[in-house]
Amino acid sequence: MHIAVAGNIGAGKTTVAKLLAKHYGWTPHFEDVDDNPYLNDFYEDMQRWSFNLQVYFLNSRFNQIIEIRNTGKPVIQDRTIYEDAYIFAPNLHSMGLMTTRDFDNYFSLFQLMAKLVQAPDLLIYLRANVPTLVQQIQKRGRKYENTIRLDYLTRLNERYEAWVSNYNLGKLLIVDVDNTDFANNPEDLGMIVNKIDAELHGLF
Repeated sequence: MHIAVAGNIGAGKTTVAKLLAKHYGWTPHFEDVDDNPYLNDFYEDMQRWSFNLQVYFLNSRFNQIIEIRNTGKPVIQDRTIYEDAYIFAPNLHSMGLMTTRDFDNYFSLFQLMAKLVQAPDLLIYLRANVPTLVQQIQKRGRKYENTIRLDYLTRLNERYEAWVSNYNLGKLLIVDVDNTDFANNPEDLGMIVNKIDAELHGLF
């Protein structure tokens, strides 16, 4: 079983994935952030490094999905391969931070990979407004994220909502995370667990 957590930067994907992995005994697969050789450069010069970053993420997540399916164990994944292709890369392209040539090349590579992998059995989308995202980003204090612009987060949120509204690759659970604290409030965590339980019963 493959569960995936989707959401904008700062929505709380890693926190939720860790908590759910512990609760259900699932194996967590996290986004390759600390070892990503492009992130620092990307946030300093998005136009120069956008294509390199997106290809790195695409390759990393493709390998992750292959590994997930080969284990045969219940797995929860922090962010999906689809978010890069339908949200982050198109956003960079529309902002003039990735050339059409590079975007077309990237998306062609994604389409090939997408034919070779299966979508998650359940997608959990963490919906958050921009003030919540900013608060979470500031709280975790990653230096390279200090330069993220509000309009960048806003554009990403708009693309997330458009993507989720048309998502049809599997079961979808939308969780509003504004005014919630999954890490410190058992009731908030219980709320999302109850919703997941209801969805999972339909998977068996």
